[in-house]
Amino acid sequence: MSVNDKIRLIREAKGLTQEQVAEKLEMSPNAYGNIERGENDPKLSKLQKIAEIFEIELSELVDLSEKGTVTINFSNQENRKSPKSKICISLPNSELEKQLLINELKDKELAMKDREIAYLKELNELLKVKA
Repeated sequence: MSVNDKIRLIREAKGLTQEQVAEKLEMSPNAYGNIERGENDPKLSKLQKIAEIFEIELSELVDLSEKGTVTINFSNQENRKSPKSKICISLPNSELEKQLLINELKDKELAMKDREIAYLKELNELLKVKA
């Protein structure tokens, strides 16, 4: 799987838009879209920033092996003490596999968000008891 395909797949799995990633990269959405379409090859420094945004290792992003794996972190950026979830996936080859993987990752992220909500409710109850 090409780097641009990995970038698109991970962005979609994390529920980010091209515009959101472009803003974090301080570039235009059109220029970022060119990266995802494989029309522009980003510099290593840009790939490193993309990996940071996606919370993965750069080596996972640029591994061009057919059966590469990626570990995706799902966490609440505002609350660093909340539970975090990591999902290690094998990258798919077909479009159907890609869509199934995206759906699976979204389901796992929703489950992680449910755990986070339960954690925050528990924390809220503890704060009420102390008040």
